[in-house]
Amino acid sequence: MIYIAEEPEDAWLDEDFPLGDGTADTGATVFCPYCGEPVDIALDPGSGPRQEYVEDCQVCCRPWQVHVTYLSDGSAEVTVEASDDGWDD
Repeated sequence: MIYIAEEPEDAWLDEDFPLGDGTADTGATVFCPYCGEPVDIALDPGSGPRQEYVEDCQVCCRPWQVHVTYLSDGSAEVTVEASDDGWDD
């Protein structure tokens, strides 16, 4: 009898995220582009290798554009920039 294993439905994840030590960054410290304060933010590696979203500063409440890129080793490159939509000074 020959047994042929079916490929799991999520096998594509191994192509997008090659197996490493099994860890990926789930947090980062960034500096607010408005007030300059350091802020710890949570990251979601399950949302894909490249992410872009808006998050508000926990100190001054102004919005940032957050850019996250996961590298093949699971480390994340995170940048934030001012998101001036809707703000009048």
